[in-house]
Amino acid sequence: MYFDITEEIERELDKIDEILEFTNGNGLVITVDSNSRPMAWHDIKTNKRGKIMEEYIISKNLYIMNEESERTTFHTRRGSSNIHLTMVNNQPLKALKNWEISEEESCSDHSIIKLAITTPNTTTKDTGT
Repeated sequence: MYFDITEEIERELDKIDEILEFTNGNGLVITVDSNSRPMAWHDIKTNKRGKIMEEYIISKNLYIMNEESERTTFHTRRGSSNIHLTMVNNQPLKALKNWEISEEESCSDHSIIKLAITTPNTTTKDTGT
């Protein structure tokens, strides 16, 4: 999802409300370019949009999957930040693993975010390498 920086974030959050209503408690993973900066997903500061986004996530019982990294999710000559967010509801919480900001070149000012989603039948095999 993309939250336009020129729109009020509350209008953008209405989109997530619609998705939550549609999924009706089923497993849900949402990735969003939130254009908000909160320390909750490892930015160096929290701005107004970030505070509103944090409060929304708490009120909807969603979980932030972003992990701390030396890399950022967004970077330009003017600076960098962690405006991208991955959140889940309770159902897939344990299934989402290995969230990371990739070192791979994205051809954009937005970084590639990688994650793995396991299923109950998924087995992890140690290859010994």
